Order: sequence, then structure tokens, then C-alpha cells
Amino acid sequence: MELSSETKMEMYWMMLLSRRLDERAWVLHRQGKIAFHISGIGQEAAQVGAAYALRRGEDWVTPYYRDLAMMICLGYTPRDFMLALMGKKGEPTSGARQMPSHWSMRKANAVSHSAPVSTQCPHAAGIGLGIKMRKEDKVVLTSLGEGSTSQGEWYEAVNWAAIHQLPVIFLVENNQYAISVPADKQMAVASAADKACGMGLRGISVDGTDVFSVYRVVAEAVADARAGKGPTLIEALMYRITPHSSDDDDRTYRSREEVDEAKKKDPLIVGRRSLEEEGLIDQARIEEMEARARELIDEAVQFAEKMEYPSVEDALFPVYAEEVNRG
Repeated sequence: MELSSETKMEMYWMMLLSRRLDERAWVLHRQGKIAFHISGIGQEAAQVGAAYALRRGEDWVTPYYRDLAMMICLGYTPRDFMLALMGKKGEPTSGARQMPSHWSMRKANAVSHSAPVSTQCPHAAGIGLGIKMRKEDKVVLTSLGEGSTSQGEWYEAVNWAAIHQLPVIFLVENNQYAISVPADKQMAVASAADKACGMGLRGISVDGTDVFSVYRVVAEAVADARAGKGPTLIEALMYRITPHSSDDDDRTYRSREEVDEAKKKDPLIVGRRSLEEEGLIDQARIEEMEARARELIDEAVQFAEKMEYPSVEDALFPVYAEEVNRG
């Protein structure tokens, strides 16, 4: 489970690219070029650490709407993201018929979710059952916010996975707020990981701002799942730096001082400090990576802006078969 220097640098790059994409989405929204954005700023470390603990393209993922960084690790591109934000032709997850950030990607075994939160968790439990029945050497990771652990679908999924010892990792990205509701107002326990005890599976909390700590914890859970030891609930603790979405005014329920204090543990700062301590990165390398990210994102925006919108007829495919073989 040890990471090479090259892999550590790649993980930091994934966090950086996701962050700059996310920030550009906010700019595009303020410019009136996109209608909606829901952000993952502050949550990149948990997503990248988890993704790198998987066999990407072989294992399964049922992500949630903030998982831009995870999807980037799975092969989702800046072009894909911009096409989704703008609802343009060629958008890969739904043909531009779904809201942005409702991820799916067949080549990565990433399964689409619905707007109601935690509905991806029963999907993960079902996939886990299929893996076990087929005796496949695979796992499934599902991610969700801590607010989703108050939903019935989550309890049903965790209960099913625990009873049948399924190879499922439940990654709770605890960003402290379920929209405007702080964690202590929507669960009576101190930690989402504490909920595991009464449901018959392991529960672990980890610093969700440290990409390498998350990787180690998820990699261990993945190894256990492959070995037939059943599911694990992992709570990654972080802070949602941005409003809930582009439609939210977070000033109505939290102070600027609180947000500013949380920014001191920004995953990019934590990751960069770790790499600097190992002598793997310096200011020149950071500037090089920033320039590369800016170039990729500029190109993606220009590409999506030039792309046409889907035709009305495109809404019918693939809901209905284009040809039916009656022979």
C-alpha cells in the first residue's frame, strides 16, 4: 500500500485540477454561462485518496454529486465536465439530459445516481451482492455526505451489506453541513462512523483533508473487502468551503470567521505541505502545474462553448430502441 513519489505527485495534480475546474464553474455561473453548480471544494483529498485505493476501471463506484475529483481520477475530463455544465451535445453521462454532477461513466464502472440523496447506496449494496454471487475479485465504493446517513436508503443499504458481508465501502464525506443543517443537529452521535457499531460493520474516522491518510484507510478497507471480510464505513472529516450550491447563501447559517478558520486545513495546503516535507515539490513545480491546469480548462471551456445543444430528437435515445429485431 506504499505510494511512489510519482503517484503522490499525480494525486496532488488530480486535486489541483479538480479545484481549478470547480472554481471555473463558479466563475461561469456568475457570468451567466451556466445555470447551476454544486461544488466539491474542500473535499478533494477524500475523493482522490479513495479513488487511488481502488483498481480503477475494474472496481465499481456509485458516487455522489460533489465527487468531481473522484471522477477526474476515474477518467472524467475537463471537456466532459464543461459539456455537462453547459448541457451541450456529446455530454457523456446522460446526453445532456441530467443535471450536471450526476456522474456516470461506463468505462470506469461508475453508476449514475438520482438527485434524492443516498439513493446510490442501495445500488452499491446490490452491486456488491452481484460481485459476491459471481465470486469476482472486485469491490464497490459508494460515497455520500453525512446528512445522507439520516436517510432510510442508507440504513437499508448498510444493513444489507453487513448481513451478507458484501464487499462495499461506504465513504461518508462529512463536510459538517447537510445544506444548512450542522452535523450535531441531524445526528445524535459524535461521528457518522459511530453508527457502524449498531449495524454490524467496522466504522473508521479519518482526516479527510489529508489525501494520503484517506488512501491508507480506504486501501485497508478495500483489502478486507476483497478478502471476504465484509463492508466498512469510513467517515472522512473535512469542511465544505463553498455554499451548498450556486443557489445557496451560506452567510445565513455560518459566519465568515468559521469558513476562514476551516480554510487553514484546505486539502491543497495539507497535500502541498506533505509533498514539500518530502522534497517532492517546490514553487516552480507548483507554478508549472497551475499553468497546465489553466491551459486544459481554458481549452475545455472553449470547446464546450462552441459545441451545439442536443436536438429535441436526442431526448428519445437511448430511452427507446432505434431498431427492433423481430426475426
